[in-house]
Amino acid sequence: MLGFGKLARKVFGTPNDRQIKATRPLVEKITALEPDFEKLSDEGLIEKTAELRKRLADGAKLDDLLPEAFANCREGARRALGLRAFDVQLMGGIFLHQGNIAEMKTGEGKTLVATFPAYLNALSGKGVHIVTVNDYLARRDADWMSKVYAAVGMTTGVVYPQQPEDEKRAAYACDITYATNNELGFDYLRDNMKSELSQMNQQEHNFAIVDEVDSILIDEARTPLIISGPAQDRSELYVSIDRLIPDLTDEHFTIDEKTRNVTFTDEGNEFLEKHLLARGILPEGQSLYDPESTTIVHHVNQGLRAHKLFQKDKDYIVRDGDVVLIDEFTGRMMSGRRLSEGLHQAIEAKEGCKIQPENVTLASVTFQNYFRLYNKLAGMTGTATTEAEEFAEIYGLGVVEVPTNQPIARIDEDDKVFRTAREKYDAIVEEIKLAHEKGQPVLVGTTSIEKSEMLSQLLTTAGLTHNVLNARQHEQEAQIVADAGKLGAVTIATNMAGRGTDIKLGGNLDFKVMEAIAADPDANPDEVRARIEADHAADEPAVKEAGGLFVLATERHESRRIDNQLRGRSGRQGDPGRSSFFLSLEDDLMRIFGSERLEKVLSTLGMKEGEAIVHPWVNKSLERAQAKVEGRNFDIRKQLLKFDDVMNDQRKVIFSQRREIMETEDLSEITQDMREQVIDDLVTQYIPPKTYADQWDMQGLYAAVIAELNLDVPVIGWGEEEGVDDEVIRERLEEAAEKSMAEKTEAFGEDTMRQIEKQILLQTIDGKWREHLLTLEHLRSVVGFRGYAQRDPLNEYKTEAFQLFESMLDSLRAEVTQKLGQVRPMSEEEQKAMAQQIAAQQAMIQRQAEAAAAASAPQPDSAPDAQDGTAAISGFDEANPETWGNPGRNDPCPCGSGSKFKHCHGKLT
Repeated sequence: MLGFGKLARKVFGTPNDRQIKATRPLVEKITALEPDFEKLSDEGLIEKTAELRKRLADGAKLDDLLPEAFANCREGARRALGLRAFDVQLMGGIFLHQGNIAEMKTGEGKTLVATFPAYLNALSGKGVHIVTVNDYLARRDADWMSKVYAAVGMTTGVVYPQQPEDEKRAAYACDITYATNNELGFDYLRDNMKSELSQMNQQEHNFAIVDEVDSILIDEARTPLIISGPAQDRSELYVSIDRLIPDLTDEHFTIDEKTRNVTFTDEGNEFLEKHLLARGILPEGQSLYDPESTTIVHHVNQGLRAHKLFQKDKDYIVRDGDVVLIDEFTGRMMSGRRLSEGLHQAIEAKEGCKIQPENVTLASVTFQNYFRLYNKLAGMTGTATTEAEEFAEIYGLGVVEVPTNQPIARIDEDDKVFRTAREKYDAIVEEIKLAHEKGQPVLVGTTSIEKSEMLSQLLTTAGLTHNVLNARQHEQEAQIVADAGKLGAVTIATNMAGRGTDIKLGGNLDFKVMEAIAADPDANPDEVRARIEADHAADEPAVKEAGGLFVLATERHESRRIDNQLRGRSGRQGDPGRSSFFLSLEDDLMRIFGSERLEKVLSTLGMKEGEAIVHPWVNKSLERAQAKVEGRNFDIRKQLLKFDDVMNDQRKVIFSQRREIMETEDLSEITQDMREQVIDDLVTQYIPPKTYADQWDMQGLYAAVIAELNLDVPVIGWGEEEGVDDEVIRERLEEAAEKSMAEKTEAFGEDTMRQIEKQILLQTIDGKWREHLLTLEHLRSVVGFRGYAQRDPLNEYKTEAFQLFESMLDSLRAEVTQKLGQVRPMSEEEQKAMAQQIAAQQAMIQRQAEAAAAASAPQPDSAPDAQDGTAAISGFDEANPETWGNPGRNDPCPCGSGSKFKHCHGKLT
């Protein structure tokens, strides 16, 4: 008897079936328009785009234009590429336009599917971003699909690392822009470090289509993108704190050697507070428990760890005045490696070495929060259903399974479970031999490079020719995957390998032609293609006859999605194929989940050496185990995101304020409001409300007015006048400040003064934001301990982060007012020196941004890392020291000798 749920699905269909059914009338409408669009000339397709743009501008909705737009794009693709989109591809395009994830199997033509919603949404003129997993695919897809967009009168751009600024700006200005997730994220951060609107590349976040959406929005989402640079010099703080540490006794702290952590006791906190105040490290009236003290507490913790947990000649050695770490596993020195978050600097202070500057985060964003900036988001992948809950909860994206154009003919076999890894690998080699002998191509999936190399050795010993896919080179990856469908081919690859490239049975025709032309450049290309097409015509049926592509997985992954991706490499477009998973009780997943029970079952069955257990129940229990792990990983990502959301809300406020400042021509009103607020705070501080004149601190107010406003006015005398109250003093200070600013405006000129205000505002915001990011990092590292006091760390983090943000805004007002008060016209010599300093600072920030992007770009042929401060300098000549900029003492010498700068051209004589 059917359960109620199954019965309901049988009668009404699943929610997915109902969504598919709802799009069929639209698909029929697009197909009905096809004859009309076939009659249009090439110019007619472009004119149709102009007409659709006008109708949208006149108030029509994108949904109303969808049938004609899709029909126009389908005709453009047919003429440009010779590809006529199937109905299921149009269906996928409709789901993407609606802001969903379209789950489409491998080989269903997702690259072409993206052109339909991209074209429709680009009619608004606000741009569409198509996001790929690597630079090779971004360039390939942009080059390939630009022909379709050109046929319908649209422009296409591609963004890649180390791209010249003017070229990048032009790419973002196109109707459709292809880019990787890394480059989009870094450009967003770099844009928000620029000082003029005209320098910004990303104007709007209108609509993004993310290819391989599960890889980008889930697998890579935990790692934030960070642009970092050298922090301000805090060496005095480290030295001051280091002098304090030896005075601590055992009752002041506890040590946990297992986690390598130290914690101060109540006695320790009291001792610290007293001595930090006495030495002027902690400001007067501030407690260790105040949010503003987070950075000091962090540094004291690091100082204590340096003294109590790190031993000289065991954890590190001191060599040539540098603290060099020692690898605990190999005992070797790790030159160039440094401990983070100020710990290395604390050890340098302990040993009396020169304290090197810390690296500080200049800007950071997670992929989750970057992609949530878009007004509309959509995605494509072959595997998303298992993560549907996460997509819905974090991104508000629905997942729709799009039917295949041809029914899937692949045979998915039940898992084979062996007792030991050795038995499993012996069986794998035998299985590959059998498939290879009948000409069936085999794709072997492994979970790591190490395991793929080990299996490669076994196949070499068995005399089987094979390819090992090294996923470090994208071009090579595409080539190997394209060859993986050849008759008798054996390819070993990691589970994630080959995304974005189809495995075609018989091999990829275009790759074969390119290979043959490269081998014999003098041959006639047309003759080569004709010969290879004839060979290929015989290869494809032979591979199908042998059973199609055989996907053999050597292990189950923690995520069902990764397993499904590997399976999906076989059986594209209705091709035959088979997939099988070979497992052992020694595999990580089997070891962690229920191997003891399985071991008992296998022993009871009296299994012989090399025998495997094969049963659907095994598959089911493994899938349940994988679902548990997926759930746990989702919870971890969700918790991380909750913390990042706090910073993200503040990031949005700061970035929108920066943009507003850049867009506003005259900021004098904003700076005037800031001045008045500062004056208000000063008067309230030194002339408390409802107090008598003899209780006022006029001496303190006079000193504060000089320090904060750079005004020398007779404040002390005002306090002795009859009938003068705090309101009168406030008005007089405001008048004096405005008079001073008016004089400065006259001296500089109106336009120059407005520019000065803008630059001071932007520079101060950037400086304060960098300090705030560092404080939040430190707060994040210690807030977890609040859980021991039965307080929710997240709520504590939210509360204190908000207090810190308010405090930052207060100090921002004070600093801007102070800087504007100190501004004065400069002599010509001073102007030249200042211009050089600003140019050097901007060049340094640009190099840091490029270096961070280069470090993230997985391209072997990318430009040299610009962090050494040499290769990125315009006009750099290794023979001319004047072109070297300012290399760090420990950087490689720019002359190319291979020695450190301090031992070569930077040697002190």
